[in-house]
Amino acid sequence: MSRAPRTWTFDSIPDQSGRLAVVTGANSGIGQVTAEALARRGAHVVLACRSPERGRAALDRLLAEVPGARAEVRRLDLADLASIRAFAAGWDHDRLDLLVNNAGVAMVPFARTADGFESQFGINHLGAFALTGLMLPHLRASPEPRVVTVSSEGQRFARFDLGNLNAERRYRAAFAYVQSKRANLYFATELQRRADAASLRLRSMAVAPGLTRTNVLTGGANSNRGRLYGALARLLIRVAFRPTPEGAKTSLYAATVADLPGGTYIVPDGPLQLRGEPVRRDRERAIRDTGTARRLWELSEKFTGVRFLP
Repeated sequence: MSRAPRTWTFDSIPDQSGRLAVVTGANSGIGQVTAEALARRGAHVVLACRSPERGRAALDRLLAEVPGARAEVRRLDLADLASIRAFAAGWDHDRLDLLVNNAGVAMVPFARTADGFESQFGINHLGAFALTGLMLPHLRASPEPRVVTVSSEGQRFARFDLGNLNAERRYRAAFAYVQSKRANLYFATELQRRADAASLRLRSMAVAPGLTRTNVLTGGANSNRGRLYGALARLLIRVAFRPTPEGAKTSLYAATVADLPGGTYIVPDGPLQLRGEPVRRDRERAIRDTGTARRLWELSEKFTGVRFLP
């Protein structure tokens, strides 16, 4: 395990001028903090948001916090492959330097995406997989492309079942969530292996934010789970979770540290790796499980119809 400097803060982020970044789910939570921090250091940031209204509101907040920032909002719904394809087809910049696969859902009631996938697997993994593949030509046009995919330390508790990725059998919200987050880690590391095999300069990182105060447990599909659930979730978040900027540190560290090698997994230091400064963890079962990662990649290509980096 390799530790980051104890003094690493947002002020440690190097100048990002000239860098073009996409942050998914940038209208709230960790995504919003990530986008603002990158813009503050000079990056041109594209806020990729499902809701145009919430996206515009987030852009207004960013411009109020960072006057003169180079930022824009574009619609992207990771629960709909047609929306992902439209986002990629409408890309009119000459390249993409950084893609932060941040958007996701957690512990939601059973639902299907527009394409019929279980929603947590479909949004958290398949959406990020398809977006990365479709944006790869633009990433390859960058001199130093980087992809950061937000996983979770909950993935450590996943019993990964390739035969139940879409809740073909029983659906359990917590099981589906940690399985989707394990899929994020498999994807990030397999992406690096395939980029290396193709001699691409691309660097792929996975991160875990730790327990963070966001609306992932209370917004979206979770907003309709009743008053008792809402009250208990808000109490848990307030008491046990850390401020949102702290949760964004691992994403920003992975996105901006110059000498960070591809294929790394960045987690918070501290008890159970849930709190503290960013730290590299190399000894992780999912990182070594190349067989499952390869099979998941093949299934993801089949499900999404997006094929890249054979």
